[in-house]
Amino acid sequence: MEIDVNTAKRWLDQGRTETGRSLAFLDCREPSEYDTAHIEGAELIPMSQWPPSVDQLNQWKDKQVVVHCHHGGRSLRVVRWFRQNGFEDALSMAGGIDQWSMDIDTQVPRY
Repeated sequence: MEIDVNTAKRWLDQGRTETGRSLAFLDCREPSEYDTAHIEGAELIPMSQWPPSVDQLNQWKDKQVVVHCHHGGRSLRVVRWFRQNGFEDALSMAGGIDQWSMDIDTQVPRY
């Protein structure tokens, strides 16, 4: 149910997974958190506004869904929701943006 930050970075850079699936990289934190620190290429879909619209879900239907939050707890809950609603291979980015800030891009502020 989880993916590490290095794999998430590689998929984000490529715009797809190794199998060629397009990527939907989602940030489930709140707008104030996103304003503090965010990963370029992530789409903000706050958990407080869950569930997403049917139109949004349809956009992600054929994509590899990867969700991140601050440390990984909220994104795991969101991924469980995705998996219960037909997205069997949705993944949470382990360690969240905090891990990303430490391992991938130190320019992304930690908070």
